[in-house]
Amino acid sequence: MAPKKSGKPAGESCDCGMGCCNIESVVTVDERGQMVLPKELRERAGIKAGDKLAIISWQKDGKVCCFSIIKADEFGGMLKDMLGPIMGDFGKQ
Repeated sequence: MAPKKSGKPAGESCDCGMGCCNIESVVTVDERGQMVLPKELRERAGIKAGDKLAIISWQKDGKVCCFSIIKADEFGGMLKDMLGPIMGDFGKQ
């Protein structure tokens, strides 16, 4: 089954409601459930063979509608930045 195309050119903002994302490319999932990130995108993101990637999903009406892919080593830092102030406040109680 071919992926559903958004009708928007690469680089144009999507309708996910986040305002910060762009459609970079359209990839196809093969029969084994695998897909290839385009070389240009991997190079721009600094993704190399063996890198770990965290996949985050959003749901709408009980169905997954969007995915984000974040380098796992950067995701840990993002969580620490977001949760650090909360955990600091929690520890003061």
